[in-house]
Amino acid sequence: MRSPRLLVAVVAALAAALVACSGPTPDGTSSTPSAEPLPPVELAGEWIWQQQRNPLELGVTHTQKSLDPDDPGGATARGTEVLADNGGIWQNHHLMGFGTLNPEPSPGQYDWSVLDRRMQLTEETDGGTVLTLCCAPDWMKGGAPGDTDWSRLETEPEPEFFDDYARLSAVAVQRYPQIDRVLVWNELKGFYNHDENRWDHEGYTDFYNQVYTAVKAVRPDVQIGGPYVVLTSLDPGSEDSSAVSGTWGVADQRALDVVEYWLQNNVGADFLVVDGGTSTRQDTRPEQVDLGAQKFADLTAWIRERTDLPVWWAEFYPDVPESDAGQAGPNSPASAVATLAAVAAYAESGVSAALLWGPQGHGLDYAALWTDSTKPDGGMPTPLTEAWQWLVPRLASGAVEIGRSPTVPLLAFRALDGVVLVNLTGDAVAMAPGSEPLQPWTITVGSRTE
Repeated sequence: MRSPRLLVAVVAALAAALVACSGPTPDGTSSTPSAEPLPPVELAGEWIWQQQRNPLELGVTHTQKSLDPDDPGGATARGTEVLADNGGIWQNHHLMGFGTLNPEPSPGQYDWSVLDRRMQLTEETDGGTVLTLCCAPDWMKGGAPGDTDWSRLETEPEPEFFDDYARLSAVAVQRYPQIDRVLVWNELKGFYNHDENRWDHEGYTDFYNQVYTAVKAVRPDVQIGGPYVVLTSLDPGSEDSSAVSGTWGVADQRALDVVEYWLQNNVGADFLVVDGGTSTRQDTRPEQVDLGAQKFADLTAWIRERTDLPVWWAEFYPDVPESDAGQAGPNSPASAVATLAAVAAYAESGVSAALLWGPQGHGLDYAALWTDSTKPDGGMPTPLTEAWQWLVPRLASGAVEIGRSPTVPLLAFRALDGVVLVNLTGDAVAMAPGSEPLQPWTITVGSRTE
């Protein structure tokens, strides 16, 4: 288990190690993803550098398939090694669904078997533990006790059962003392006011307040966040457009209303949680991955104008341009680059934590950290893995500068002991006249040459 105090100690020790530019991390492992010396990376040409605004803790959310014990051919062991080697400061699990069973099929009758196993995985890989309090047993949403209809997973509990869900939440955090953070519900699933065509932010906030009160009563040390709303993008001129816009599109005012109502009416919160992607609801993709990622920075800035709470992006879905859509996927260099563009935006805008949805290879068009371990040859690193592992401890220490070239589409992260250099496009790019071009969607992790 990694407690909050231990996290602070690890990050502080890493910062000292970066200043020294050598030596192992406090747990005795190398501070770089590999024991082999990193190749030198020369940052030729012009660069504009910005220090990350505050420490950024990257993590993962385990989904339907994630290093399950019956995976074949050593794939689970390989994937577990990736996860354990700076795969994330935080590991998030759901109370029900997304890989875990119904925790209370009938009132007072519990089944913790799968969640027990996943919590053990987090402890064995030295992750900090996050629990998303979603979803609800069927009997809390009109179903019969003992039945589980997975097609209704995203149905919200009925108001008369909010107190039962709050009680179940309290039982869960007591069962797992390693839980440090709690996210209340997921994307406001089911909480929608169809008569007014908007989110039911009143119903959700009532639900949140009951869960918050119950969890704090038994575990006052657990930090709790909401409202976990999707900050949807729209094409310019769309109905429900807000005043918040950029090259990525326009924010949906209904989602912003959720944030503002929750901020004004919650009984307490330790951090604020949102999620979103870079494509619009009309399926317009960003013309460049960095322009799409600017959405995350712009909306974080909007949130920070309204609260001092730490900002968490519980899910983020950075799409590649339309011309490269066929290349997107969990093992795609283009999707890995889009993910790093989002991470840069988070670091620049002052996000406190960001969770990668589905670190295991999946059917979505977004980067993973290891290939599908349900296959005998799975559990292998992806194009994102090395850079992500390099960034996880360094961003958590607050020791990273983000570099952007004013003349060519390149992105860089640098600390005292190394550099990640990223070609943001599907074209070969030369950093300076006469230099060797970087190949399309290239990610290079190396040592500094200065």
